[in-house]
Amino acid sequence: MRTHRNKAGRAALVAAAAIAATLTSVSAAAAHAEVEADTAQALAENVTLTFTSEAESDSAGFKELRVVLPKGIAPDDVKLDEAPKGWELKATNDGYSLAGPALKPGVDAIHKITVRQLPDAKEIAFKTVETYSDGEVSRWIELPDGGTELEQPAPLLKLSAAAPGATPITESPTPSATPTPSATASTAPTPTSTPQAADTASDEDDDSSTGLIAGGAVVAVLVLGAGAWWLTRRRAARD
Repeated sequence: MRTHRNKAGRAALVAAAAIAATLTSVSAAAAHAEVEADTAQALAENVTLTFTSEAESDSAGFKELRVVLPKGIAPDDVKLDEAPKGWELKATNDGYSLAGPALKPGVDAIHKITVRQLPDAKEIAFKTVETYSDGEVSRWIELPDGGTELEQPAPLLKLSAAAPGATPITESPTPSATPTPSATASTAPTPTSTPQAADTASDEDDDSSTGLIAGGAVVAVLVLGAGAWWLTRRRAARD
């Protein structure tokens, strides 16, 4: 009778351990990262996105989140609205990081950002890497693949079709720089630097030289004529 009771007790302990293990695994699997939008529509502008990273550690709290933005959203298109106290957002090459004082164990990390415009797509994923104060890293980066169940799926946002007439926002062209007066003066050609001006100056020099030569010849003829007239008058006076 006692043997039967011992066997029953051992069976109950095994069952309890199995139930505890199952509950633990379910709890770990339930932890996840997710994203929601106040306007989940393609090409919607100034959309607020809320990200929730559920805590799954009993001994450490979140200290940093790293989010990869989907195609169509640039890091410069993101503005931080809300975050845990003391946390700051920094743009990265493909998204942004959000870090600050470590949260208490078991506290979810929630933050909100405003996106300039959502891309024209049916769904967009935000791969998220979570870092705890003890160095543990949780990567929610898996993307849907043919209906296969994912262990750590990336936060996924499904979008409705764009509103009629909605178009992607385009950057306004950068106005060309206006040359400064000094730059304009330094690049403007001077009159003497052109071939035509150089030829004109050369022609004027030639004309001046020709005029001087002709004037000198006239003066010489007049002097010689006056001298001949004077000599003729002097000889006539002697005779």
